[in-house]
Amino acid sequence: MKTSKQPPQQPTTNIEHPTSSAHHPTLPGVVNEDWELRDGQGGRRRFDLEERLLEFASAVIDLSEKLPNTRAGNHVAGQMLRSGTSAYPNHGEAEDAESRDDFIHKLKVCLKEMRETRRWARLLQRKGWAIDNPALAFVLSEADELIRIFYVSIQTAKRNALVEKRPAAESNCHSSGKPG
Repeated sequence: MKTSKQPPQQPTTNIEHPTSSAHHPTLPGVVNEDWELRDGQGGRRRFDLEERLLEFASAVIDLSEKLPNTRAGNHVAGQMLRSGTSAYPNHGEAEDAESRDDFIHKLKVCLKEMRETRRWARLLQRKGWAIDNPALAFVLSEADELIRIFYVSIQTAKRNALVEKRPAAESNCHSSGKPG
């Protein structure tokens, strides 16, 4: 479902739903659609990636606040807070990347932090510290989805970078008179 009156100028991924906000394009000149998800009751919820990351960071904060006030609980809470809230501002940095390589690097940071958060959430699950907390189930499932989104976005950006470099390399070969 489109949220922008402007048609997309170019796809940013090869998946059905683009990964960035329609209101805050990830790359200049690229307009994207919002995510549309189904919740467990058959209703529809709409998210753009920025909103999803904000909701994820909020859930991580809520989850970390409910961990045991022990040496181990505080350690895990601190680590999870750092990794689980960092993808949101790092995605904002990617939106303002100075180059495609910078964009890819910043998305890789988001991916790395999401993977780390998923590991901490799995540890919480193993320890049984937040089993009854719905935020844990949300963090685990949303981390998996966000990891997939960042992974595909990185692959697409890399592929687009190669496509952009090829015509320049081909024209250099043809202008030098050497076979390409």
